[in-house]
Amino acid sequence: MIASENACTEEALRAYSLRFSCYIPRRTLDLRWVLGLFLCVMDVFCDLQVDVNGEEIFLVDKKILSSYCGRISKLFGKSKGATRNTKVIFHDFPGGAESFELMTRFCYNSGKIEINPFNVSLLYCIAHFMEMNKPISKTQNLLEQTEKYLKEIRFWTWSEIVLALKQCQDLLFAESSSNVLHKYIDSLTGRIALTSETSPCPSTYSPDSSGFRLSTDTRSTESVKNGFFRATWWFEDLVALNPCSVEILIKAMLLRKFDNGIISKFLFYYQKSRFFTAKSDEKLKIIETVVDMLCSLEEQSAVSCKSLFGILRVTGSLNISKEHRSKLENMIGLQLDQATLDNLLVPSPSGTNCLYDVNLVMRFLKSFLDGGVSKVPLVRLKKVASLMESYLTEVAPDPCLKPLKFLALVRALPDSGMDTYDGIYHAVDMYLEVHPGLSEEEKRRVCCGLNYGKLSSEACNHLAQNPKFPSKSTAQALTSQQNKLKSLLDDTNGPKPIIDSSFGPIEAKSKGNKDKGCEQIVIYAQKLDVLAENEKLKAHLQGMQWRVMELEKACKKMQSQMSKMMKSRLSRQSSARSLPSLCS
Repeated sequence: MIASENACTEEALRAYSLRFSCYIPRRTLDLRWVLGLFLCVMDVFCDLQVDVNGEEIFLVDKKILSSYCGRISKLFGKSKGATRNTKVIFHDFPGGAESFELMTRFCYNSGKIEINPFNVSLLYCIAHFMEMNKPISKTQNLLEQTEKYLKEIRFWTWSEIVLALKQCQDLLFAESSSNVLHKYIDSLTGRIALTSETSPCPSTYSPDSSGFRLSTDTRSTESVKNGFFRATWWFEDLVALNPCSVEILIKAMLLRKFDNGIISKFLFYYQKSRFFTAKSDEKLKIIETVVDMLCSLEEQSAVSCKSLFGILRVTGSLNISKEHRSKLENMIGLQLDQATLDNLLVPSPSGTNCLYDVNLVMRFLKSFLDGGVSKVPLVRLKKVASLMESYLTEVAPDPCLKPLKFLALVRALPDSGMDTYDGIYHAVDMYLEVHPGLSEEEKRRVCCGLNYGKLSSEACNHLAQNPKFPSKSTAQALTSQQNKLKSLLDDTNGPKPIIDSSFGPIEAKSKGNKDKGCEQIVIYAQKLDVLAENEKLKAHLQGMQWRVMELEKACKKMQSQMSKMMKSRLSRQSSARSLPSLCS
């Protein structure tokens, strides 16, 4: 009889026991006890097998389930006559076998079950999946009961909502769970917003600070601590959410106009916390979600540039998509003036010989200047120019760095943000020293990035005597210096103020000194011929530099004397004009 067609498996006995409201633990079944129970339930007509997600098979009463589940009723509503050993297979039952067992308890218990925050998500999804919205006499159907319970979510505690949310996010494959998930998140964000509004200082820290700013005043310090805690107390509770739930959470916060700095700090905290235990595919999903949400923030200045570089480092071992990598690089590029030299020294990808990823820095610069140099404030432009000058000095000794790549990096610098090219000159000098095998043409191309007009006299003097530079660069440097001399001479020969005749001897002496100095400079300038041989130009450079310094001293002395004369003349005229009024 045990081997007959009606033989019941252990799972079937568990299903039978539900009919009598007694639960049989799977691992505590005794064979004799099972056989005795089997004989007792043989009269129960369990005519339906249900395979739940391939986890377990339940043997249940089709009539009882059909009276509560619209989906079961539709399946067998048109069948004629008695059908035995019918089998139904569910591949996507919400919550699996345990959830199905919870549903059968509801059906076998005449539509009664205890609903609490820990099972309401499951029951709600089951009710939708099994279409348990049929009218039932003397009681509400399962869908009505769960919806009524969810309406009282405002009376739940914070921990109850968090636990319900964590359970609900595992049911995301069930379409109905999305509605409940949004309800939980909306309730959580409302409570977070309420506590944030009471914070006395919601923005007392910078994006790059890991904590808060301390104050010498004890009361002020405590106030800042309290404000920081009120703004971030919920981080630890919500860090266990999966990336899909975090995405919904951040979107809800943005709708409520949450502080972008707080949101970005949570996203960075979430990424760091989850990476400790996450697998490779999970890390990829976490990174992509964090990048997407950071890009959605309106105030990009609230995002920590240092933390963005931290994310960039961990993406090296992950196969992140080109789209998300581009988003991340663009966010960093927009804040390039906040970066440091250590941030930019990113090792080159595998398969390349260069020490550092120069292409990455080029993309940062492109993003920074994307709107045009004119739209970038001069202060930020100068910061980036100074940073890139340091970066060039760092990468110049790389023997594998190609000349064209080095030149592209030099030319990418905003010229308007460079007060002097001395640092660039030293980087080029170092590059030529490390690459002695470059042809004259390659050297000339590398030097094309220099702005000789912004080189100091010392740098030009050094360049003129530097054998590593091509002859054309030497001539350009000397020409630049000659143009500076001519400009200086034009300034000194400009219009002069009118001086009283009583100061004639001083003026004549000053004029004589000036003319003498100018005559000497002109003589030296006439001797310079940029088309002559470079050796001859180098020989005269030292004397020309000395004459420039002498001329500058003479000009300063004349300006000082003229200023004194003008002050004296003005005071005399003022005294003469006021004399009649005093005598009246």
